[in-house]
Amino acid sequence: MTSERLTPSAHEVPDPEDRTRIRIEEFRKRRPRLVDEVVTMAHGAGGKSSAALVDHVFVEAFRNPELENLGDGAVLALPTGERLAFSTDSYVVAPYEFPGGSIADLAINGTVNDLAVSGARPQWISAAFVIEEGFSIDKLKQLAGEMRAAADAAGVQIVTGDTKVVPNGAADGLYITTSGVGVIPAGRELSPLAVRAGDRLIVSGTIADHGMAIMLARGNLDIEADIESDSAPVNGLVEALLAAAPGTRWMRDATRGGLGTVANELAQAAGVGVVLDEGLLPIDPTVLGCCDMLGIDPVYVANEGKFVAVVPADEAEVAVAALRSQPGGAQAAVIGEVLADPPGIVAMRTPFGGTRIVDMLVGDPLPRIC
Repeated sequence: MTSERLTPSAHEVPDPEDRTRIRIEEFRKRRPRLVDEVVTMAHGAGGKSSAALVDHVFVEAFRNPELENLGDGAVLALPTGERLAFSTDSYVVAPYEFPGGSIADLAINGTVNDLAVSGARPQWISAAFVIEEGFSIDKLKQLAGEMRAAADAAGVQIVTGDTKVVPNGAADGLYITTSGVGVIPAGRELSPLAVRAGDRLIVSGTIADHGMAIMLARGNLDIEADIESDSAPVNGLVEALLAAAPGTRWMRDATRGGLGTVANELAQAAGVGVVLDEGLLPIDPTVLGCCDMLGIDPVYVANEGKFVAVVPADEAEVAVAALRSQPGGAQAAVIGEVLADPPGIVAMRTPFGGTRIVDMLVGDPLPRIC
């Protein structure tokens, strides 16, 4: 996979493999097209359909330089020179309680994590609730308590919010929207534009846990497995990483669309190639077994307590050691590297010595996982 093979001279006749790669590269550079007349579940799954919807509807309507970065959170400069990160997310997970967590702690952890991978230290959370008529007050109290516990664990405060009640049948029990604000320390800069060829990709722990836990919790599969969601705050892990590897270039939490989608977003935003090593991916054997049974590639399955980071090669070893020393980071690993060519392409080295393209999915095999 070299730039010479991808861009043959005018006097060369590219072989079929070259022509295929050239077509893929040209296609990946195109703006995602929105061809649907109505919204479908695929538009909320974090893949190509989501990107097309966001680009053609919301970015087009709200266009501004900060929005166009499409990061996990907006980085905003105050007149005083201080910088804040601001993020918002809605949670519609079904079922709203699952092994390892619930919609309540997920709502806190998701916003905390978006702020943390933006380089911020999360501080304040806003919480808005859409509650279906008939929802149990006792259950609502329980979930509010779980949100408080999650906020305490992450070191943030829930400082404002809103409540709406809709008629029976107008919502699936309970939806939660959280927004968060965090303070970015002076001198901390994270950007895909800082990524360089030779850098290493690190994941903070096992992948695909959350998505598989949700799928099994729905009870429509005759599979019994001890799998729990990885829902957890990552701000402590992020701080440990940045202290050990101050040259860290970029971070993103691998939620909808999983590691595969995050790697593609990195490759496209940074204009680099990304090569993942399948043999290095940390995956719980039970999770991998369930993925194999269902024909699902774990690289595309969501996480809710893991992040991907890009660090300079000479800081990769110390970065992994720092993560492994922290709660929740025991399975951290280097999983790939950044190449100059082919730009915008993600590839996976297989244990058999081959290479396959990891493209961004159109939709997601697991809708409503967050």
